[in-house]
Amino acid sequence: MWDYSDKLKDHFFNPRNVGEMPDADGVGEVGSMACGDSLRIYFKLDENGRIKDAKFLTFGCGSAIASASVLTEMIKGKTLEEVEKVTNQDIVDYLGGMPVEKLHCSVMGREALEAAIADYRGGKPKAEEGKIVCNCFGVTDREIERVARENNLRSVEDVTHYTKAGGGCGSCHAEIERILARVWGEKEAGLVREKAKKLTNIQRMKLIEETMEREIRPALRADGGDIELVDIYGTKVIVALRGTCTHCPSAEFTLKEYVEKKLREQVDEEIVLEEVKI
Repeated sequence: MWDYSDKLKDHFFNPRNVGEMPDADGVGEVGSMACGDSLRIYFKLDENGRIKDAKFLTFGCGSAIASASVLTEMIKGKTLEEVEKVTNQDIVDYLGGMPVEKLHCSVMGREALEAAIADYRGGKPKAEEGKIVCNCFGVTDREIERVARENNLRSVEDVTHYTKAGGGCGSCHAEIERILARVWGEKEAGLVREKAKKLTNIQRMKLIEETMEREIRPALRADGGDIELVDIYGTKVIVALRGTCTHCPSAEFTLKEYVEKKLREQVDEEIVLEEVKI
């Protein structure tokens, strides 16, 4: 479904530094099983204050495993001051790229490292500060602001890719827009929203058809499934699943978490997907 680099696949299938570290100088944990991703980072310092060993444990996808594996390799031999300069983009670059839908894994790695450094210093990581905006994934306003600035995020979809905020029930979308407006300025945020509303019905229909043919159908066909575009009413897109997707127990998840999200990302954030059985 997504294009993974050879290096990412290598660190997924052959992760480095997996395991616990009972005598760690610093331990940091982010995420939770309830959110679907959890990562714990350990590190041990040598007599010169450099990281001589680092390990990790994670419950997550291949990108989460690869990000943590690479991160533990990147920080060895560095001082904490040097390690604090490591960004999530450094992790992505080291892996040779990462699907946009998985970028939150790199952010999770960076945050776990910060939590481990804060643990060593006897404080709390910055990620713990702020007000919870996304209750589904426990993401704060401070985290959204910070990641938006560091990665030049301009839309709710961008924020979701990097933090998972807004990827659940969607009730926090308006608050995320307000945060982005605060970060980049009301005028610019308004222009971004206005741009999304300028599509004519014909333009929207064409983009939907192109996205279905270019990205969505090939991904489903790779697993023996398919999808048919039945009709379009404004922002309502009616589809029918075909092939192995028809009786797949994960069909509803695929429709909402992949097809609908992809259309919202590529075409219009107000698109609503509806399935019909024909």
